[in-house]
Amino acid sequence: MDDEALIRAVAAGDHTAVRELFDRHAPWVAGRLRRVLPVDAVEDVLQETFIAVWRGAGRYQSTGEVGAWIWGIARRQTAMWLRKHGRTAPMLTAESAEDAANIAIQRVDLQQALARLGPEGNAERDLVQLVFIEDRAVAEVASILDIPEGTVKSRVHRLRRRLRAYLRGGER
Repeated sequence: MDDEALIRAVAAGDHTAVRELFDRHAPWVAGRLRRVLPVDAVEDVLQETFIAVWRGAGRYQSTGEVGAWIWGIARRQTAMWLRKHGRTAPMLTAESAEDAANIAIQRVDLQQALARLGPEGNAERDLVQLVFIEDRAVAEVASILDIPEGTVKSRVHRLRRRLRAYLRGGER
């Protein structure tokens, strides 16, 4: 069974499908987590990641690879663990073998895209900082910015499209 079929099975309540996803994806997720977390935290974050996969399987939208979706959950779980333990979140990427030149180019491109949103400290840049860079939850961002969660979600959706357009070389 492929990953998308497994996600559908998990959403339908199939517990063996969760185990299969875990067996397929836990080793590489754990390997990446070991690079940024203390040894004793990896198992906890991995467990929380797959609990979130189980709970969120019904909301999975097949717009990308299941592994990328799982990694996104793992990144959020890692950020929550780090915040809970008073640590700063390192940059977590799906590709750790990229060379330094490509990473530098991506960071410059991102900085230029962010600059197009306006000066530091404006509402859009603050929202991007909280959601995309600090990887905070929507509820937490809504509380910090004192706006409704739905407003955070709609603004994030709009900003994600704008940033994507900037990064692809177009303007919106």
